[in-house]
Amino acid sequence: MARKSAPSNPQAGTERARPILHQHSREIQPYGKIAKLSIALDENVCAASVENLNQVLADTITLRDLYKKHHWQVVGHTFYQLHLLFDKHYEEQDALVDEIAERIQLLGGVSLAMAADVAETTIIPRPPRGREEAPVQISRLLEAHEILLKEARTMARQASEAGDDGTNDLLVSDIIRTNELQVWFLSEHLVDVPLVKADAPANTKAASAD
Repeated sequence: MARKSAPSNPQAGTERARPILHQHSREIQPYGKIAKLSIALDENVCAASVENLNQVLADTITLRDLYKKHHWQVVGHTFYQLHLLFDKHYEEQDALVDEIAERIQLLGGVSLAMAADVAETTIIPRPPRGREEAPVQISRLLEAHEILLKEARTMARQASEAGDDGTNDLLVSDIIRTNELQVWFLSEHLVDVPLVKADAPANTKAASAD
């Protein structure tokens, strides 16, 4: 019985099933330009909100990643508590990142996405690559939160004055309130109180000295 020969072209007839690779074209929307959607907002209002939100986005991404860095690198007798707290705050900031980026897109803008672009845009100071003590980690996070809260409050007022209620609501209800709550949880870790034996009141100390 004659042996069947292999087909001369194994890919024959599969043209429509093969992926089209190495494709390139122009951007469909340059960064900084608005593709206006029917959301009853003036294009100039959308452009201003997009610019503000991209700054908040860059700083939120930076804060989010700072939490993950500290989650991995925390050390000391509060390791377990801070390890969990830092990761919880990371997840909450990550949710904000998505909300901010989606708001930018629905305003007709283009959201920042890549690490290099975020690094060029953020105003939060860059931490060292190495590990730091827990009090320093917390202080660094609190400073980043304060930067974010200052800009979010200013931008919320601007959005309100421009009639961009959706952006104002995002900034106030989500970004400001989330960051304020996280500041509270962090700050309580820097209160210098005894772990086992409470300090005696000042008058008690004076009486014992007599």
